[in-house]
Amino acid sequence: MEISSFQSYLVILFVVLIIIATFVFRQFLKTRKEELNLVKYEQKGLDSLTKASELYEFGSIQIKKRLYTEATKTFLKAVKNYQDEPNEAKAIIDNALGFSYAAQNEFKQAIKYYNSAIKSLPEYPIALNNLASAHQRLLEYELAYETYKKVLAIDPNNKTAIKKSRELEKRNDYNPYKGIKNKGF
Repeated sequence: MEISSFQSYLVILFVVLIIIATFVFRQFLKTRKEELNLVKYEQKGLDSLTKASELYEFGSIQIKKRLYTEATKTFLKAVKNYQDEPNEAKAIIDNALGFSYAAQNEFKQAIKYYNSAIKSLPEYPIALNNLASAHQRLLEYELAYETYKKVLAIDPNNKTAIKKSRELEKRNDYNPYKGIKNKGF
């Protein structure tokens, strides 16, 4: 039995559609799970949540939904309740709080919490990258460059730090063309 080009086209199309449907369905399930968790935590209410891990999970969902002011409140409560948590957990919560401040363009507050995360976990490249980015947004290019270099000392293959440090190097080496003064009309 020979397969015509039309039949092979239909088989290929069918396989491609199945693959696409699988990805869409997986994304749907992931989004649905996040929505259900968000509803669950909202029904409990922020006041009833006391464990830092629950508060972190709730705040992370809020960040994914771009509810930054609500996430900030949630992470602030998590910071108040994370005394018994290990340093790594404290660093992750502080970094997330810094991120929620940065998303609201409150970079000085973000820097405060990124520094707190780095104090808890000194070789935390994500917090260091976020700190450098906040410095960059505040036009503190030297501090940003130094921080990206710290990231590269910890993780030489960190793509974000490599890209951003190169951008800052180009920015610092920039000299405007001054030859126009010698030319005239």
